[in-house]
Amino acid sequence: MNRINSRQIHVGNVPVGGSSPITVQSMTNTNTSDIDATVKQITALENAGCDIIRVAVPDKDAAHAISSIKKQISIPLVADIHFDYKIALLSVEAGADKIRINPGNIGGRDRVRAVVSACKERNIPIRIGVNSGSVPKDLLEKYGGASPEALVESALSHIQLLEQEYFQDICISLKASDVPTTIESYRMMSKIRDYPLHVGVTEAGTAFMGTIKSSIGIGTLLSEGIGDTIRVSLTDKPEEEVRVGISILRALGLRKEGIEVVSCPTCGRTRIDLIGLAQRVESAVKDIDKELKIAVMGCAVNGPGEARDADVAVTGGDGVGMLFLRGKPYKKVPYDNLLDELLKLIDDFESNRDR
Repeated sequence: MNRINSRQIHVGNVPVGGSSPITVQSMTNTNTSDIDATVKQITALENAGCDIIRVAVPDKDAAHAISSIKKQISIPLVADIHFDYKIALLSVEAGADKIRINPGNIGGRDRVRAVVSACKERNIPIRIGVNSGSVPKDLLEKYGGASPEALVESALSHIQLLEQEYFQDICISLKASDVPTTIESYRMMSKIRDYPLHVGVTEAGTAFMGTIKSSIGIGTLLSEGIGDTIRVSLTDKPEEEVRVGISILRALGLRKEGIEVVSCPTCGRTRIDLIGLAQRVESAVKDIDKELKIAVMGCAVNGPGEARDADVAVTGGDGVGMLFLRGKPYKKVPYDNLLDELLKLIDDFESNRDR
């Protein structure tokens, strides 16, 4: 896939846009002023593979907490601010690596200028975040609702406020809960401006439906070369957002790190608890930091073929399974021991290179 070229910004030490890797973001759901709880959650998100974290900053206490939080985490921190430009200024002073605002809702030109000046001084980018729920009434009336045209025009009005201050260290998002609207909005913006795009489907829902909508929306855009950083929005633990985001990138071949598990659908030939085994394998390997492909197959029809294409594989039989290493039969194991033996084979993968 050919990636649409965008200008590059830096969020802390992480590049976004240009030819840099597509990054995965999430947002904490703790009270930001609760420093210990927020740091604990960010650390868990780092371990899950999160590249950039965003925190809500609704008041001065949350803004002041940023300094202490930053000292205890390794990934860049984005401060999410609405309405109060003074909170944005405090967040910049506290060391936020990026500010997320809607320039149109923090007050007059002088307030926008103050935030831009502070960000310029510290080389901090600003994300203009437009959601379908935040489109101004005049644009809703003009376009008959939160259409792609309404989202794009809203974003452009905010962009122009910053460009009038000669500020171009900008990232843009145009999210809707409706997948087609989201896709078309980003397509339109990618043809108008070359700022990096933060891609996501807002308010996508619970883990099941949210994963489906996010995979379709984000995946479609990335497959067209649109998007520089992503956030999967789920009504679930933030760690799940990160895992889904990373999985989307892996499915598109845009991220190689980590273990890929492929498994077949069950059928009448299956003679083991394939569903249970596949779920247990996926859960057991999700945090293993190795670049491997694992195949979990239920019978001898497609199993050996998939095994040839995987680093490590298992095919099921009547109460037993055959382990494969680099496409070749390795060991027959009773079903009850399959998971343990498979994990041992994964752990010893490098030492078994010559087998």
